Amino acid sequence: TGAAKATGLVLPEVEGRIDGMAIRVPTADVSLVDLVAELERDVTEEEVNNAFQAAADGPMAGVLGVSNEPLVSIDYTSDPRSSTVDALSTSVMDGRMVKVLSWYDNEWGYSSRVVDLVGFVGERL
Repeated sequence: TGAAKATGLVLPEVEGRIDGMAIRVPTADVSLVDLVAELERDVTEEEVNNAFQAAADGPMAGVLGVSNEPLVSIDYTSDPRSSTVDALSTSVMDGRMVKVLSWYDNEWGYSSRVVDLVGFVGERL
């Protein structure tokens, strides 16, 4: 997928500052994003995961998830969220280099966002 390139297009302020890749795993629909970013300040794995959890519990509820369970690709089949951070895999190197893995069902999650968009537009008609 073009997830890493699309991130720079959607968030121009991070263009060239983050990189990642989606890894096809042996399931029909589920993929894994491998996101690597260099941050402006030192952080811990706990801080990174807490930031994702706060987003998942707040403004990104229903769109972003965070898992602290040792799940595998098949566990995310038909997950309506756009992506679920694998908190057990979060790592920080040298304080500022962060690696986050996040699972998504590229068919189901996308379809869920289309349904959200239809509802959003419908409310404004």
